[in-house]
Amino acid sequence: MIDSLKESEQHQHSNGGGWVADTAIVDKTAYVGPNAQVYGNARVSSDARVSGGARVYGNARVSGDARVYGNARVSGGAQVYGNAWVSGGVRVYGNARVSGDAQVSGDARVYGNARVSGGAQVYGNAWVSGGARVYGNAWVSGDAQVSGDAQVFDGLWVTPVHRRAD
Repeated sequence: MIDSLKESEQHQHSNGGGWVADTAIVDKTAYVGPNAQVYGNARVSSDARVSGGARVYGNARVSGDARVYGNARVSGGAQVYGNAWVSGGVRVYGNARVSGDAQVSGDARVYGNARVSGGAQVYGNAWVSGGARVYGNAWVSGDAQVSGDAQVFDGLWVTPVHRRAD
């Protein structure tokens, strides 16, 4: 159950048994796993899947064949769509978008007006924020941070530089 709601304000989704607030919209074709939650004005549509301990809330949208699982959170006005996967302890929020075949995993953060798309991967403790764009077959990993109007694309890898102490 969704702890912040009364029992009368939520129901179990027919496809998966997860909890959905009466204010949220989840298509019958979408899957909400038994421990997942969708609440607020969130929407899960098409063949999207929300599973594990994942949460989708606020005005967030998950659609297409997108997957949100593990303990991932998608909130605010964020959108995950296409064939994108968001997993682990990931947080996608603000007006961020994760789309195409992109994958965001680990404890990564995508927020603000950031976009992760195509076959891009963001993982580890990486952050993509502001108006940054990560797309194509780019990878952002470790403790790397991509922000502002930065663009990472077409096979580029961004990882933190660790210097040896002299």
